[in-house]
Amino acid sequence: MELFKLFITFFKIGLFTFGGGYAMISQIKEEMIEKKHWLSEDELMQIITIAESTPGPIAINLATYVGYQRHKILGSLCATIGVVLPSLFIIFIISLFLDQFMKNQYIKNAFIGINACVAFLIMKTGIEMLVQMSKKPLAIISFIVVFALLITFEILAIAFSVIYYILIGGVIGIIAYSILGLKYIDKENEV
Repeated sequence: MELFKLFITFFKIGLFTFGGGYAMISQIKEEMIEKKHWLSEDELMQIITIAESTPGPIAINLATYVGYQRHKILGSLCATIGVVLPSLFIIFIISLFLDQFMKNQYIKNAFIGINACVAFLIMKTGIEMLVQMSKKPLAIISFIVVFALLITFEILAIAFSVIYYILIGGVIGIIAYSILGLKYIDKENEV
C-alpha cells in the first residue's frame, strides 16, 4: 500500500508539472514536506543538491532518491516509474498528432500561459532555496561568485555550462572545508 501511495504521489507530480524538474520542485515540496511529511526542508535541499549534481533529469533523480529513502529499491522503482509515465504517455500522444496539435491556436495560447507559470514556479523555487540556504560566509560568497559569473556570462553572451557552476561550487567547498580547514556545523550533527 505504501509503495502504491509513493507511485501515485509521483504520478500526480509528473502529470501536473509543466516545465521540467525545476518547476516540479515546488510541487514536490508541497507533497513531500507539507502534506505527507516524508521529508524535512533540509533533506529536500540535500536531495535537490544531489539530484542536480548527478547525471540525468532532476525530476527522475529526485523521485528515485525519495523513493529509495522511503522503501529502498522498490520505492525508487515505484517513484521513478510514477514520475516518468505521465510524460511518456503525453509525449507519445502529442507525437501522433504533432502537426495538428501545433497548428491549433488554442494550444498555442495555452502554452504562452503555461510558460509564464513555469517561469514563476522556477523563480519561486529559486527564491525559496536562497532563503533556506545556509547564511554562513562561505555559502554567501559561493552564491555571490556563481551569481556574478552567471550574470556576466549572460550579458556577454558567453556559453558557459551549468555543470561548471556546480563544479565551481564544489571546488569552493573543497578548498574551504578540506584545504583551509573550516568547520561545517550541521543542524543535526557536527561534522
